[in-house]
Amino acid sequence: MARDTCISTPVRPEPVAGLPHGGALASTGSARTGGQGARALEASDPQRHTVTLDHPTDWPGFRTAARALVQARVPPHAVDWRCQADAAEDLFAPEPHGANTLPPPAPGAPALRVPPDFVRLCEQLILHRDPARFALMYRLLWRMAQGGADGEAARHDPLDADRMQAHHMVRAVGRDMHKMHAFVRFRPVPEPDGQTLHMAWFEPDHYITVANAGFFIRRFTQMRWAILTPDASVRWDGQQLHTGPGAQRSDAPPPDAGEALWITYYRHIFNPARLKLTMMKKEMPTRYWHNLPEAALITELAQTAHERSAQMVAAEPTTPRKPIAPLKRPAPTGPE
Repeated sequence: MARDTCISTPVRPEPVAGLPHGGALASTGSARTGGQGARALEASDPQRHTVTLDHPTDWPGFRTAARALVQARVPPHAVDWRCQADAAEDLFAPEPHGANTLPPPAPGAPALRVPPDFVRLCEQLILHRDPARFALMYRLLWRMAQGGADGEAARHDPLDADRMQAHHMVRAVGRDMHKMHAFVRFRPVPEPDGQTLHMAWFEPDHYITVANAGFFIRRFTQMRWAILTPDASVRWDGQQLHTGPGAQRSDAPPPDAGEALWITYYRHIFNPARLKLTMMKKEMPTRYWHNLPEAALITELAQTAHERSAQMVAAEPTTPRKPIAPLKRPAPTGPE
């Protein structure tokens, strides 16, 4: 595992979506000021703007830049959104020119107000991995700011194409968070101070690692644990949550004796008569199997399920080793 060089602060009760990770280390207690995330906002020409955010879930940076662009009356088709990592890999990305500043409000620009549910939607939508999420959020914000029938549709119409796409992406983020709750498998690792750190490796579909840490804090409050993913790493020391850069699968510990015991238990509780392979693959998609210890048994157990079910039906009834005493009604204690 990479050396823990994260910043530590007291943990809030609930996870906060959009906390920085990757190259910019922080924790759930860090506070970001508006405008800090949009490090690079430049105009390659008088008609087009490029906004570079600090990291893929830089919600404060996006919010500040989007508000300024709307009030400057910059339409969605004239804005390109990217993250610093994307800019570093793009050989043709324009270089910032001078001091990067947000455009001033246009004359007569009204105050921008959006419904609270739109803010909550964006806080989840920014966790999606689709690079087009920034353009979608800004397009919805722009439409709301323009008002009229199109603005009302962006606010309230459940059949609006942009709203439907946004809610579809948010549901995908929610499913990914639920799968992380179900498929994280911890392995104990002794630490120099004599305590045990439980480590897990997980490969999420979206940028959910930091935002999902609150669930594990509440569930394993008394346990020291760390979850490694390709995008970010989180570690709970019993009092504080530390966030750090992404890791590799080789940083996670190898299988241990406890895992072998779990596989033995899984084999014995498997009921071949209740196997529904299609439903199981829907609830536990095969893309997660290579990180689940019990998944190594699924193919074997599924192939022999029909034969084992037939053997269970054909088997003679057995007598319980210990007779079960009949339930006795307690005698009344008061007057009739």
